[in-house]
Amino acid sequence: MSTQYGVMTIAKWFIAWAEEEEGADLSNLKLQKLLYYAQGHHLAATGSPLFREEIQAWSHGPVVPTVYHEFKHYGSHDVALEPDDPFDFEDVDEDTAEFLSKVWNTYGGYAAWRLRNMTHDERPWKDHFSGQRSVVIPKSELKQYFESVRR
Repeated sequence: MSTQYGVMTIAKWFIAWAEEEEGADLSNLKLQKLLYYAQGHHLAATGSPLFREEIQAWSHGPVVPTVYHEFKHYGSHDVALEPDDPFDFEDVDEDTAEFLSKVWNTYGGYAAWRLRNMTHDERPWKDHFSGQRSVVIPKSELKQYFESVRR
């Protein structure tokens, strides 16, 4: 699992997964938290980032700004892939897909606001939220935190 992806590939994997799973909900807020947990657990498990982009500490928890802006027009509704979107599950290698499905199975059943509240109790967000939107949560601190909580 050494491939590093662009964050949109990982975001689209979660969106496509949610679209396939009956009754699954996936708002932009929830997607942001899944990206945070995926990046943190990946750093702890492999020592390398899952995706290149930085995560920032915003008022509603960790956010990847490019993904937020891509899907903000959905508001609090479920995000979706456009019919002409070229995403394919094969865009993600098998090991990464297995890893992402574990992240989904761990966190995907929680409501977006529950995930938001969970991140507010965790050091990566608490140590970096300052009311500003551009404060990056360093990957090194994500790695350290998720190593400390690994089960």
